[in-house]
Amino acid sequence: MAKRSNLFVLGGLLVALLLAGVVSNFASAHPDGLDSSLREGCVFDADDTIVGGSCPAQQAREHELADSPLADYGVRGVDNEYLSTGLSGVVGVLLTFTVGGGLFWLLRRRSDGGVARSAASGDDADPTPGGADVSATADGRR
Repeated sequence: MAKRSNLFVLGGLLVALLLAGVVSNFASAHPDGLDSSLREGCVFDADDTIVGGSCPAQQAREHELADSPLADYGVRGVDNEYLSTGLSGVVGVLLTFTVGGGLFWLLRRRSDGGVARSAASGDDADPTPGGADVSATADGRR
């Protein structure tokens, strides 16, 4: 059973890497709903610079993390746009998988350790939820 689970997770990881590395390059370059609503009321030139009108996008500033290695769906220092976008997607998937997998591993290990400790110490813990006495009848008589 564990082997099937591992194959399932590995298959999911491979699909996510393929989508992030290849398919991400075919995403729409047009603004999404949020960007589009922020741009309503403004006039833009061919370089996508605001040249007139009034809209919330005029108050936009550079993001604090604009200089980070994976800013703007690309990898800084990689000149090929397709490679940069695909590589940033792959790095993002690997980071997410590593952090998520590490957290699940820690939580699983912690819960398994608690069960193993109580069994090893010989505690006769009540296995029923809430410690209910399952031998009693509905009206409380034994």
